[in-house]
Amino acid sequence: MKYFYFLFAVIFIACNEKPREQKTESNVTRERHRPLIHFTPPAHWMNDPNGLVKFNDEYHLFYQHYPDNTVWGPMHWGHATSTDLVHWTHKPIALYPDSLGYIFSGSAVIDTGNTAGFGKNAMIAIFTHHDSAGEKAGRKTFQNQGIAYSTDGGNTWTKYEKNPVLKNPGIRDFRDPKVSWHTPSKKWIMTLATLDRITFYSSTDLKTWTKESEFGKNVGAHGGVWECPDLFPLYYNGTEVWVLIVSINPGGPNGGSGTQYFTGQFDGHEFTSYDTTVKWIDYGPDDYAGVTFFNTGNRKIFLGWMSNWQYANVVPTEKWRSAMTVPRDLALEKVGDKYYVTSAPSKELNNLESLQGTITNNKFKLSGAAALRITADTIESFSIILSNDSAQKVVVGYDKNANQYYIDRTQSGRISFEKGFASRSVAPRLSTAGKMNMALIIDVASVEMFADNGLTVMTGIFFPDKDFTEVTIDTNSKMDITSLNFGNLKPAF
Repeated sequence: MKYFYFLFAVIFIACNEKPREQKTESNVTRERHRPLIHFTPPAHWMNDPNGLVKFNDEYHLFYQHYPDNTVWGPMHWGHATSTDLVHWTHKPIALYPDSLGYIFSGSAVIDTGNTAGFGKNAMIAIFTHHDSAGEKAGRKTFQNQGIAYSTDGGNTWTKYEKNPVLKNPGIRDFRDPKVSWHTPSKKWIMTLATLDRITFYSSTDLKTWTKESEFGKNVGAHGGVWECPDLFPLYYNGTEVWVLIVSINPGGPNGGSGTQYFTGQFDGHEFTSYDTTVKWIDYGPDDYAGVTFFNTGNRKIFLGWMSNWQYANVVPTEKWRSAMTVPRDLALEKVGDKYYVTSAPSKELNNLESLQGTITNNKFKLSGAAALRITADTIESFSIILSNDSAQKVVVGYDKNANQYYIDRTQSGRISFEKGFASRSVAPRLSTAGKMNMALIIDVASVEMFADNGLTVMTGIFFPDKDFTEVTIDTNSKMDITSLNFGNLKPAF
């Protein structure tokens, strides 16, 4: 018989509130595979999160958007706002393509000191102009950096009349500026993806930029082009450690897109990595181009694009394509002599939890979206199975012999749209502790796994013919479970 040994009672999250009504300006009709708790565009194409910024207690999410089709096309910046990172209000498109090109990825800052001269507390977007005509003509300098500003909290935007502010030096890939304020040097620092490395620039006014240094030509994973970087400090027992995030496509840990990171020091001029270990923010196939919000103090909130360039244009959704991950709080952990970045679902998600369903023979009734949390004093092989009555399933688990976590979607439903989609993705268990904990955030078309306090994270999307309605916990080994929490989640939209 398959069984668990329970040391304490199973704990349920109790709440009898009705599902929260959608708080958006657009009437987004519920469609098959449309997430209940993850951000999606009202319609058409979305990819990278851009310009993540907090201003006056409101979070702004800009994103790569093509408003005329469900596949990638001329890029705009879509826009949405939230007061809690969970319920989002759709806003008008913020930035449109212009004579300099499409509006590719970038970032946004709050200019509290009016360094750029657009006004105190102006919201300033820094982005890549992508000249598609220049690319087709064979010119290498088709990507340049521009800025735009808003003096009304992001509602309306004006592009700087002297764009570009940073011209291409003659390389093909020159994009995705992530800008932050470096207090010790009293300068803005731009972290820019430049072909197969990162180049750092500095500025006092966001208009005139000086090259500082390069990093990464011979370090890290290089299976594809580097893009969508981010640079920020985290703290471990009072020690400041700088983290450099770099997305790479292809060349991810399980094929296609992936996001690696480095830990080290940054002095305002140069980033120095502590070690050469290849580390991944998320080992699953579907977390890419993620960056952090600006203006959140020492709290670093991360949001990623929940897809993969290997199949993003062909996933079986009809009126829209792609979702964002749940917001995640980043922190540091040390294993041996190496620093690792951990990810945890942001606390704001707790507002969605409610009680529905019962447990029978280690089976939970799943209704749409849910959170599942397990802690154990020992770790053995186990699996958590999401399933429906059409014999379709996704399996998340741990293989003790291989010391690996995994997500298996080979029988998840619609899988024929791309030959590599039906995959079993694996991730190493980085923790050396004898105890284990895991949190799953489940939605109608995705699962996000956070194991060992977020040391190992995996995200996978799927497309069953019917929503999964059951969660089964399965093991053949003795495993001392200290707590098991399950709760269905109220829809956010």
